[in-house]
Amino acid sequence: MFSSHGPSVRELAVQGLSSVERGYDLLAPKFDHTPFRTPDRMLDAVEETLAQWEGTFGSGLDVCCGTGAGTGMLRRLCRDRVTGVDLSAGMLAEAGRVHADDDRVDFVRADARALPSALADSYDLAVSFGAFGHFLPAERPALFSGVHAALREGGVFAFPIGAPIPPGSPVWWAVAGFDAAMRVRNAVWRPPFVMYYRTFPLSGVRADLRTAGFTVETVPLEHFGRRADGAPRWRLVLARRS
Repeated sequence: MFSSHGPSVRELAVQGLSSVERGYDLLAPKFDHTPFRTPDRMLDAVEETLAQWEGTFGSGLDVCCGTGAGTGMLRRLCRDRVTGVDLSAGMLAEAGRVHADDDRVDFVRADARALPSALADSYDLAVSFGAFGHFLPAERPALFSGVHAALREGGVFAFPIGAPIPPGSPVWWAVAGFDAAMRVRNAVWRPPFVMYYRTFPLSGVRADLRTAGFTVETVPLEHFGRRADGAPRWRLVLARRS
């Protein structure tokens, strides 16, 4: 839920009528007081699972780092350099403030679909949280190829992905309605604000990761339990550069 320190309805409306970059620049100072920030429960689950399955890492890359919620997790998992990358200067400013006293953390302003060549072959672990709805399916190959290039041989790209929402459930109708509203908004208003909840299915993501050169496995995040059919509610995707 939004706290009293979060954005007003008017501020959210202005953000929603801006571009993705400008919208997050406006939201950045209050972003951590919104439900859009990745919950600590998710960060802790991913950190624990990565430590159990992979151990520790050399250097880490936080793709679409926002205000740096995942950067702190990387800092604990990685022995060496940790870099956060984001398109929004406002979000990077907040992340830099949070991690100002850590000389092993640096931030780079860049589009995740075109990561700078200076980052190539530099990282052992890359993570991303809560950002994939900002990428259309046709943009995933560029995103995944850039992360693949940034990783060293054997490096891992890790991110959580939720189980499909049962069709007809209240949550399904809510996210379907949101996506429909965003498509209408983007059809009649410029600049577009790309944010969709149902454009990142595991099957398509797995295929695009393999095309980019990754081997892919998934690990249940048992912290969030299982559905009635026994499937995990959340999985951790482990895509390895091979």
